[in-house]
Amino acid sequence: MWTWGIIVLIMLSLIGSMMWAMPTPREKAQALVRSKARTLGLQVQMVRLAAPRATGEAEAEEYERAAYRHLRHGLSAAQRDRLQPWQLFRLESLANEGLPAGWSWKQGERMLSREQLDMLAEALSGLPEDVVALESTSLYVTAFWGERGGVEGVEKIQAVLRKIADQGF
Repeated sequence: MWTWGIIVLIMLSLIGSMMWAMPTPREKAQALVRSKARTLGLQVQMVRLAAPRATGEAEAEEYERAAYRHLRHGLSAAQRDRLQPWQLFRLESLANEGLPAGWSWKQGERMLSREQLDMLAEALSGLPEDVVALESTSLYVTAFWGERGGVEGVEKIQAVLRKIADQGF
């Protein structure tokens, strides 16, 4: 009798280990989205980022999000040097000059022209709702995303990042 009990426990342990190692439906969806991002030419990396302090908050919030990066191609060293880095977050703070409601600067406030700010406002409206931040450096343009929009969301992100990179700011 004890032998059968031990065999059943061993079998349940093995089945439990196999079930634990299998991806969840959410993980499968993330893999599909990230695969689509790679085919669109985006790099995906998990990052931790600190937002600016929101209005009325004592401490800044920290996020761990997937960074979807569009690399800038074909820029000379002089063009890269002229690019001003900027970073903005989807939150309310005092540093929001030139941005649509609900977005705030962390870096780069007053660096972009009125034309660039207008184009940026248009681009921000095309992003999925769970994009928490957008960043531009001399090497890439990045959207920090919660990955809840599926393949359609990554296509929107890719279009916005490409547009910003093509405009050269």
